[in-house]
Amino acid sequence: MTGPASPSDLLDLSGRVVIVTGAGGGVGTGIVRRLMEAGATVVAHTRESSTEHLLNLDGSPVSGVRADLASPDGPAKVIESTLEMHDRVDGLVNNAATQSVVPFHEVTDEIWSETIDVNVTAVHRLTHLAAGAMRAGESGGSIIHIASIEAHHPTGVHGHYATSKAALVMHARAAALTYGGDGIRVNSISPGLIARPSLEEDWPDGVERWRRAAPLTRLGTPEDVGDACVFLCSDLSRWITGTDLVVDGGVLARPTW
Repeated sequence: MTGPASPSDLLDLSGRVVIVTGAGGGVGTGIVRRLMEAGATVVAHTRESSTEHLLNLDGSPVSGVRADLASPDGPAKVIESTLEMHDRVDGLVNNAATQSVVPFHEVTDEIWSETIDVNVTAVHRLTHLAAGAMRAGESGGSIIHIASIEAHHPTGVHGHYATSKAALVMHARAAALTYGGDGIRVNSISPGLIARPSLEEDWPDGVERWRRAAPLTRLGTPEDVGDACVFLCSDLSRWITGTDLVVDGGVLARPTW
């Protein structure tokens, strides 16, 4: 009699094709790296930047596709290119986003529309198309929206961004209801402040305030987000859908009153 699979086996993503949008940035690269290390074949989306830096990562093969997700045909290009290259889609990480620093009362219609088009509408289109490909493959799949702790706790200088990320948390729940019967799980991840080059020099007071607020006393890394993606793509999370996984070092546990 065969015993239950070990956790390491359940984390093995070998043979699975996972799309990561916004792979050209730091968080995107961290997600790609961790998925590849878990054995996944990754399709890395960028809007304009090259994916050459991703080709040198150790792990499973990675291929690239460029598309403007704000355009109506951008999401379809990502899914269709993946099917042409690999004939299947097992996972989708909706990581691409735009963020601008503008006080909420100064957000113009143009800024609002751009934020919603990229951060919400493109995610909806990608989710619908990826779910169709997963349904056709009859093996289910995992779709992950990269939201933000600002979905739960906005700031004054990008309320439009926070609004878009809150929409992703609810979109994941609604999509989980829609696609669960096809074995497709949909979840969101809400990262906190993620380290990047020159962040401490550009925003020293903010970084210091974050460290004081975080029970785990540090900023996050792209790999912290990538590890959460590996978990939600893997069979270890096979009974988890419609939830938001907060990855913030405990900041949202801090009382604000």
